[in-house]
Amino acid sequence: MALSKVDFNNINVTPAASKALKWNSSANGFETGDLGGSIVLIKTTTISSSTSDVSFIHGASGVVFDSTYKEYIFSFIDIHGTSDPGGIRFQGTTDGTNFNIATTSTNFRCFHDEGGTTTGLAYASGYDQVQGTGFQYLTATHGNDNDQSEVIKFHIYDPSSTTFVKHYIARSNGSNDGNYSTSMFTAGYLNTASAVTGLKFALDSGNIESATIKMYGIL
Repeated sequence: MALSKVDFNNINVTPAASKALKWNSSANGFETGDLGGSIVLIKTTTISSSTSDVSFIHGASGVVFDSTYKEYIFSFIDIHGTSDPGGIRFQGTTDGTNFNIATTSTNFRCFHDEGGTTTGLAYASGYDQVQGTGFQYLTATHGNDNDQSEVIKFHIYDPSSTTFVKHYIARSNGSNDGNYSTSMFTAGYLNTASAVTGLKFALDSGNIESATIKMYGIL
């Protein structure tokens, strides 16, 4: 549209944080609107005492986990557990109580020890599932030395869909029980066409002693 066709009386561009300039609904002027791909912090959870798991359920404790966003990201910063070894796992729920959705997943990992003598890159068949209803691994062989921790970036897409399965991808890195840097790449889907209303994260053994977890929605 040529600029000469714009009705400049219909320009509404009051400055606003995290907003972009776009055409209005009549396509005859400008207004501010949401930036596509903007990241919105929904919740920060800080764990400072030993706990068996942490859950994010829609409508509980300020959690938004519905059709508001098509993608959700969970950033786990310095997870420290009591077990040695141990692995962080997750599952979803459709009713807020039962975490046992069938999942099919794939997993590979690479590692390098502090002595510089052992490296590897391989498919990790012990950490995947084929229509399993157990918790899905996101990390492996967590170490519990005072200076050891893990980090995870976890994405799940369109959890409120009542048409499609719920895809997820995750990338993690940790200092493990054998003093290795271990990176794990996980992907799969929760095989349900029902809306997933929450997620739970837990170690496979022992407790989470400390961590910071940030939950984001993507516009």
